[in-house]
Amino acid sequence: MTTSDIGKVALGHTGLSISRLCFGLAPLGDMPDTYGYGVSTEQAHATVRAIFDSEVNFIDTSRNYGLGRSEARIGEVIKERGGIPKGFVISSKIDRDFETRKFDGARARQSLEESLKALNVDRIQLLHLHDPEHALDLADITKPGGALTELFKMKEEGLVDAVGLAAGVVDVMMPLMRDWDFDAIITHNRYTLVNRNAAEMMDLAVARGMAVLNAAPYAAGVLAKGTANHARYVYQEATPEVLAPVTRVEEVCARHGIPPGAAALQFSMHDPRVASTVVGISKPERIAQTIAWAEYPIPQAAWNELMALPFEAGDPEATRVWTPG
Repeated sequence: MTTSDIGKVALGHTGLSISRLCFGLAPLGDMPDTYGYGVSTEQAHATVRAIFDSEVNFIDTSRNYGLGRSEARIGEVIKERGGIPKGFVISSKIDRDFETRKFDGARARQSLEESLKALNVDRIQLLHLHDPEHALDLADITKPGGALTELFKMKEEGLVDAVGLAAGVVDVMMPLMRDWDFDAIITHNRYTLVNRNAAEMMDLAVARGMAVLNAAPYAAGVLAKGTANHARYVYQEATPEVLAPVTRVEEVCARHGIPPGAAALQFSMHDPRVASTVVGISKPERIAQTIAWAEYPIPQAAWNELMALPFEAGDPEATRVWTPG
């Protein structure tokens, strides 16, 4: 790949222009239970500053991440700089109430107001409905006047430029995608070198004119950090048996002298359905590393071997023990 491949593409039909890399800033919420490590305020601020100074113009966060810490830390840098850089795109998400799990229209509106205040902005370029599978009652989201009605109203009011759906369970997402005209979707952990759970959903998104943002191409870190250093898979500690598909990828990459992280990232970026690949980072130095991996020369022989490996199609998070924040 070349530097131009990291450059800007249209976000579906929204009029927004996004880099083909997006930095996911959930880790800046300081969530050691999820990621296995913490992130200080100083490190978070340094990371956001470095992103704003980079060629990437796209970040993703949520009201959920760190129970608001991710947005707050981003917002502190935005305030420090007097606003977001020109042409920059922020993707965030409305979330349910974390105590009651209520996710109706009123909660959706409250979530947006909390995000605007935390981020120190008066509008958000791309706003998603987040994790409906964890809501108390899906009907609160889908009924007239519910969270989805409110989300689309926010777009009509000019508080957001585009609206999306960001969730995990494909069986929850696809019916909503058929019924609502989202501008974009985010899928995570479900389209990687070792799992293709979201493939059919990505086809549906393209058919419906929705931009696909593919998040967590490293299966929540292990394809980047390696099984020897990070024995976790999709946010949970993993056995050698669970990590076996990743080990096979590592073996192919070792034979060809390429970083598994580069192969995992380019697997997503090479897919014509994917508008942008969302890569979680928590340190400034990860910016240059990610861009280098996006451009890393990978021989066709390596791709042939990687594509011949078996992969999973089930939900990789089916057994995940989920905790908020």
